[in-house]
Amino acid sequence: MKLNFKMARKQFAIPYIVFLLAFVVFPLILVLVYAFLNEDGGFTLSNFAVIFSDGTILVFLKSFLIALITVTVCLLIGYPIAYILSQRKYGFPRIIIFLFVLPMWVNFLLRTLSIKFLFEYIGIQMGYFTVIFGLVYDFIPFMILPIYTILRSMDRSLIEASQDLGASPNKVFLKTIVPLSIPGIISGALMVFMPSMSTLAISDILSNNKIKLFGNFIDLWFTYDSWNIGSAMSLILLLMIGLSMWITNKFSSGTTVRGELW
Repeated sequence: MKLNFKMARKQFAIPYIVFLLAFVVFPLILVLVYAFLNEDGGFTLSNFAVIFSDGTILVFLKSFLIALITVTVCLLIGYPIAYILSQRKYGFPRIIIFLFVLPMWVNFLLRTLSIKFLFEYIGIQMGYFTVIFGLVYDFIPFMILPIYTILRSMDRSLIEASQDLGASPNKVFLKTIVPLSIPGIISGALMVFMPSMSTLAISDILSNNKIKLFGNFIDLWFTYDSWNIGSAMSLILLLMIGLSMWITNKFSSGTTVRGELW
């Protein structure tokens, strides 16, 4: 007697769907529910009013400024690297990209702790500089890879047309290459900005708990059992992430990106 056992391809997605519902959808629903409840279980919007308090606004603005500085530094360093790599042939770009990605195989907490020990050995005092350095070190690959991918997939005929029309190398770069690479810049900027805004461990480790960013602020609310306010702050951060994804898709629409990292 033969058992005719067949499974449709969509059935292989069932474990993933169960995992997604249990560890992604359900926690998000809890955050959404707690954000609109007070400690007595009644509906309220007062949890969101906390963000307008003086202390929260200062933390938010400080986090925004640090994240903006991190994005700027990553862009100033990452764009030239991505551009140079996109102009090279053979295996050289792949080796350099591999060296940038290689540290990401190590847990970011270990990387951050190693940076802290290095700063302590050199004698650099922990503060804003060390926090921004750690953010740049951890997130710069997220800036390089999107820009590199866009530059590698760029239509070279447009650059050749600019050169044939007599444009100087500087004009070709500023008028053709940079505008065509804007989707990669925006994607990389948002991929660096949002983790920098919500970072928790990096700011704690590289400032000896002296600098509190928005992620630390949310963690404090949950630590002191203020789940309602912590959920409201988390929901605001989720909305910011959703908005950033919408902006990325808006600028990337109509742009075909052909990945050639490996």
